[in-house]
Amino acid sequence: MKYENASDVLPEELLKQIQKYAAGKLLYIPSGDEKKAWGETTGYRNQLQRRNVMIRNMYNHGRTVSELADEYFLSLDSIKKIIYSRKNEKHLTYAPVLASAVQYANAGMFEEWIQCYLLLTRKASPILDEFMKEDHLYFGIVKFPLRLIQCKGIDSGANHLVEADEPISALPPLLIQYEEGKFDCIVQNELLAKLKQRKVNAYPTIIVLKGNADYKRFMKYYGTVLFFVDKV
Repeated sequence: MKYENASDVLPEELLKQIQKYAAGKLLYIPSGDEKKAWGETTGYRNQLQRRNVMIRNMYNHGRTVSELADEYFLSLDSIKKIIYSRKNEKHLTYAPVLASAVQYANAGMFEEWIQCYLLLTRKASPILDEFMKEDHLYFGIVKFPLRLIQCKGIDSGANHLVEADEPISALPPLLIQYEEGKFDCIVQNELLAKLKQRKVNAYPTIIVLKGNADYKRFMKYYGTVLFFVDKV
């Protein structure tokens, strides 16, 4: 490394300040990028954190170490290290309830919560596979008026075993698909029926958008009028 005379590089006032503390000493001045953690500049570290959260959630909900190693192309030891790590690395605990979904959303990971809900709680099906395609966009969690949701296959007069004292935070958010200007309940008809029977007007909801055209239409008419839910 080539050394430079500080008087040729630094402004006079700054040089005088440095001389008060380190006159005659050899100093190393790191670049700003060196202060960032490994992988932070490329986003790779964030991707690993998200992956590790998913691995721990799946393990806690019945997936074996061998199954996870095969699914994520990692060794058994690597999976075990991720599962039992005690590092402070976004240790979010998944649960199929609104409180957990809001916690994930506040951490910038509510798409991971959606995946856990569909894979671990609702169980995989062709309809759910559609929800998790890479070109899908998610908006929320927002307080959404239930009157706008299509009620296909819902008997609003049926008895859905509604518990009057069941708190909203113990229920999952709604996942509603927006396509061609319509809101459809695809996977939670029973929950929607419960809410309607309880005469709930607006409920925390995640909007699933199938592409850019639907996203632009949704943002034009609804993007600025819905309130985000950040606590329960």
